[in-house]
Amino acid sequence: MKNSTLKAATIALFSGLFIMGCEDNSAEDAGERIDEAITDTQNAVEDTCEEVKEGVNAEETNC
Repeated sequence: MKNSTLKAATIALFSGLFIMGCEDNSAEDAGERIDEAITDTQNAVEDTCEEVKEGVNAEETNC
């Protein structure tokens, strides 16, 4: 390969990678939805724990 062709191919490769890194992709969205679902589940478990402790008149109601 000629030196100029190699340079052009390298520039094209890095440009493509840079552009792909800037795009908003569905994997990031899926990850955010998973994080939100985990947080919601943790909050629900904590709320349920506090309700149970309140129901049995526990001294400490925080979970």
